[in-house]
Amino acid sequence: MTAPSTRIHPLAQVQLEQAVWQNGWRIDDGVVSGWVQRRSHSAPGAIWVAAGSAHGPWFLAIDHAGVVGEFGSPAETAGPGLARYKFENLHDLHAALSRAYDLAKALPDDPLRRFEAETRGRPRSTEAERLVVQRVGQDIFRDALMHFWGGRCPLTGIDDPALLRASHMKPWAACATDAERLDVYNGLLLSALWDAAFDRYLVTFSSGGVPRYSPALSDGARAILEAHVEAPLTFSEQHLIYLGEHRRIFRNSLER
Repeated sequence: MTAPSTRIHPLAQVQLEQAVWQNGWRIDDGVVSGWVQRRSHSAPGAIWVAAGSAHGPWFLAIDHAGVVGEFGSPAETAGPGLARYKFENLHDLHAALSRAYDLAKALPDDPLRRFEAETRGRPRSTEAERLVVQRVGQDIFRDALMHFWGGRCPLTGIDDPALLRASHMKPWAACATDAERLDVYNGLLLSALWDAAFDRYLVTFSSGGVPRYSPALSDGARAILEAHVEAPLTFSEQHLIYLGEHRRIFRNSLER
């Protein structure tokens, strides 16, 4: 396979610098051995980009373990970071840089750090004060899910922000720690109707992402829900830990 050039072509460098800037990686850490290194003001971790020639192929290296875990199989290419990825065209590199930024913003423990920073010093002695803190956390959680799921319901494809809800698998009140409450793997970004059904345990999901419906759901409501499903959900192992709690409550509701 074509490897990154250790002496970056001037045209390739311009294209790489435009790509990282346009996708949120704007802190310039220089160029080393043909790899352009950048960080972000708002997302943790660092990335590197490189090119095999003036016209590609293009390479991306990532040092964020959580992002690497969501990115799939890396290329067999030496270089910086924890993993490297190869792309035949600039469009795919742009998409990968955007996805890396969104994941870095969403994955633990960036939402938790944001929550702690924004609520530090806020009073929590009364119920009203605790609700204010909770709303801050829920807003951060929603923002993290918007980044993780690419701003669209992965089940229906709906991408109107006003119609999307941040759905906890393990409820906020049942979580033992703020880390659980703000863990992006404890949530789904669902359209409003699916969120209502999921929140009331009228539907849950198999490990393969297939909806499982409660008999308490009317035939008409089920038909409407099913009509808008594009594809099963894709879960990681971390999702399944929290999903197991939702399925447990779902099963218990069937026995009442």
